[in-house]
Amino acid sequence: MRPENQSRVSQFLLLGLPIPPGQQSVFFTLFLGMYLTTVLGNLLIILLIRLDSRLHTPMYFFLSHLAFSDLSLSSVIVPKMLMNMQTRQQSISYEQCISQLYFFILFAGLSNFLLAVMAYDRYVAICHPLHYTTIMREGPCVLLVAGSWILSCLHDLLHTLLLVRLSFVANNIISHFYCDLAALLKLSCSDISLNELVLFTEGGMIFFLPFGVILGSYIRIETIILRVPSTKRLSKAFSTCGSHLSVVFLYYGTASGVYFFSSSWGSKDIIASVMYTVVTPMLNPFIYSLRNKDIKQALEMCVNRVKFFNW
Repeated sequence: MRPENQSRVSQFLLLGLPIPPGQQSVFFTLFLGMYLTTVLGNLLIILLIRLDSRLHTPMYFFLSHLAFSDLSLSSVIVPKMLMNMQTRQQSISYEQCISQLYFFILFAGLSNFLLAVMAYDRYVAICHPLHYTTIMREGPCVLLVAGSWILSCLHDLLHTLLLVRLSFVANNIISHFYCDLAALLKLSCSDISLNELVLFTEGGMIFFLPFGVILGSYIRIETIILRVPSTKRLSKAFSTCGSHLSVVFLYYGTASGVYFFSSSWGSKDIIASVMYTVVTPMLNPFIYSLRNKDIKQALEMCVNRVKFFNW
């Protein structure tokens, strides 16, 4: 029975990461370094794309938004986690928890859509190179990014509004290091059948439809390349798609490990969540910079400018 006479919960307790007490400072330093690397790496990508006119192309336009999404996703989760590790206070207010969940869903969904948009961009570049400048004009590119933002906001708003109507009056302990939707639904004493239905239908569509676009784009790219194989075409495909594919594998591999192959929030699921929210946003700038000649050239030009002004 629902305990109607109890007041609504005002805060939750985040159990955090399963770290031995004596190693808190070591892991705090590790995650702080990873977060600072994430911030600096993604800001650098955004800055280089902004400053170098050679990077004012659709691919790098989409990449700048992906870097912003990665930076924001990590910033929603990691600072609170670090503060809890440092202060040993695991509480988070109801309002902060809902806000954290809201922005987490927003930027996770945005990354999902942007990866699909980038896959479509690579498909047009390789399969229709003569029409690339016509198809991927500034207007359609802006619409693709704006559509990604709008769909992410609608997806986010739907799940957040369905969550805030629920009651949390008994158990307020979240076995996680951030406010995750699935973990919160397990704590509710209300009927969550509608939430679960929307999560598995609409949430599944939001996950699998962009993945289908990515998969279809690369199947088509592979078909075109194998139809008329050439060293030049293979080299172009690997140089333009390698970085994106690496990010796709990282994103969907860790996300599916968290949300599709976990039965309960155990240590393995928390480790997968760390990969999804902390490690992947940190690695993405390295993947694009280390494997991308244009980014390297832009970075060298920026360094030379700084040296020139210092002289």
